[in-house]
Amino acid sequence: MTKQGVHFLEAAGPDGMRIYAIGDIHGRLDLLQRMHACIEAELEADRPDDWRVIHLGDYVDRGPDSSGVLDRLLDVTRRDERMIALAGNHDHGFLDFLAYPTSSGLFAKNGGDMTALSYGMALDFDHPAALASSGAALRRAVPESHVGFVTGLGYSRSFGDFFFCHAGIRPGIPLERQNPRDLIWIREEFLYYPHLHPKLIVHGHTPHPEPEVLANRVDVDTQAYRSGVLTALVIDGLDKRILSVSDRD
Repeated sequence: MTKQGVHFLEAAGPDGMRIYAIGDIHGRLDLLQRMHACIEAELEADRPDDWRVIHLGDYVDRGPDSSGVLDRLLDVTRRDERMIALAGNHDHGFLDFLAYPTSSGLFAKNGGDMTALSYGMALDFDHPAALASSGAALRRAVPESHVGFVTGLGYSRSFGDFFFCHAGIRPGIPLERQNPRDLIWIREEFLYYPHLHPKLIVHGHTPHPEPEVLANRVDVDTQAYRSGVLTALVIDGLDKRILSVSDRD
């Protein structure tokens, strides 16, 4: 009998590998540092044979320190290949704005002003000439290392019975043939799909007050920039649990 899909309760990570999948960060360097410290403490106290930390995208916009978040992710992913960063739609929106500053895109309409401020730049979205000038100044202020890091972000990773991406997948399309745009943008067609997928999908992108755990997917976007809570799914064989850090801790 052909297996039709993977249910949350049956999904297992690779033997001996613990996985941490971290939701949308959106400029909250303080919470990312707390999450990394918590993960490091767990790994020291109970070291598995292997591990991965997967960041699910949306590192910039809305929160106060997008530049600091990119600095940290650039550093940790360079130092250890087990630290993985995937692309989110806001990360691509940042690149789009740097290439062509506009007042009508994702960056301008969804907290890009906070990203600019983290680089010491104020943007004027109300006047086209001023926006062109301030946008060009922002491009000069952003380190090439940040641009290269965001440009090089992958769209998905898979371990065991789990598939990790920012937004979700298009149901019915094999995982290896998913469109990168769907992986960072899709919502309704994925969120309301009632059946199981070939693997359990772990994603962010769609914020919830609490992590959303369903039979076919887990959403760990708890709107960190506003709630002050950053959330991760922890996978250890068949065991799954939620790990959260808060600015109220």
